[in-house]
Amino acid sequence: MNKKAFTYKKSGVNIGAADKFVSFISSISSKKRGNKKNNNIGGFGSISNLPKNIKRPKIVACTDGVGTKIEIANLLNKFDTIGIDLVAMSVNDLIVQGAKPILFLDYISINKIDLKKLKSILKGIVKGCEIAKCELVGGETAEMPGTYEKGKFDVAGFAVGVVDEKKILNKGKIKKGDLILAVPSSGIHSNGYSLVRHVLNKKKININKNYFLKKNLIEPTKIYVKEILNLIENNLLNGCANITGGGLADNIKRVIPNKLCASIDLNKIKPLEIFSWLKRNNISDKEMLKTFNCGVGFCLIINPKNLKKINKYFSKEFKPYVIGKIIKKKDKVKLNAKINWS
Repeated sequence: MNKKAFTYKKSGVNIGAADKFVSFISSISSKKRGNKKNNNIGGFGSISNLPKNIKRPKIVACTDGVGTKIEIANLLNKFDTIGIDLVAMSVNDLIVQGAKPILFLDYISINKIDLKKLKSILKGIVKGCEIAKCELVGGETAEMPGTYEKGKFDVAGFAVGVVDEKKILNKGKIKKGDLILAVPSSGIHSNGYSLVRHVLNKKKININKNYFLKKNLIEPTKIYVKEILNLIENNLLNGCANITGGGLADNIKRVIPNKLCASIDLNKIKPLEIFSWLKRNNISDKEMLKTFNCGVGFCLIINPKNLKKINKYFSKEFKPYVIGKIIKKKDKVKLNAKINWS
């Protein structure tokens, strides 16, 4: 054989390593699912069952990534939580419409197959699917030499959920006088990390030498599936919003009907310490509010009579609290007062 012959491996793509990773995914997914009959990981497509107890099923689909939080994972050489973030970003959007997540697929693109790193990412994805009670049914791993620098990668996720037509959360259920509740976030979640990294670079901060930042900047996104689906099942929820890119105002207005307004008292928000730290690093209130969740990971819109019934579905750390109400007004969002960052 001509030693100078061109091969895919010489170009930077190792199919053998990729096959080993697919085998790992198949084995770990089968263990978690406990159902090898429909385990099509490595095949051309994936087969899943629709829940049998839904009379008029409607399919809801979402896709998302984790942005430049990946760069924090690279800095810390810690990849076992990024997968949880990836699942959270999609399933937390699904439940806004009342959908129960049923399946998840991932896409990982990387400069060069690194089995240790990829297995760590995958374990996080499986953990996220466990929390969200959905199945990892497949995905794609792309080795892309020349597209990504050495050690760099990106991830994307795709989730599918199902909801009974009668249980769909739509704007029509939201009424004047409804209360707006904040559900605490676990941290920054997966939005605003380009600004976070800008602060770190300008301040020349080494997060590996700062325990507070090392812990808080990689903290995985809270998955709210269990709590929200319990509220929906018990008819306690009129609407909700996942607070991601764009912050509180830009996200809650997406679920507010015409001629109604979400009037929010910012001084009632309880910001986590990581947001107070960011604020102290020369970021304005306006910039904080449009970039970060500021401690509010999810919003609930409920009838006031249901307020006392809500708390039992949440752990102490994520107990919802009132931050505003729905009023009659042309503007969809009205922000009052200021957040107390201290």
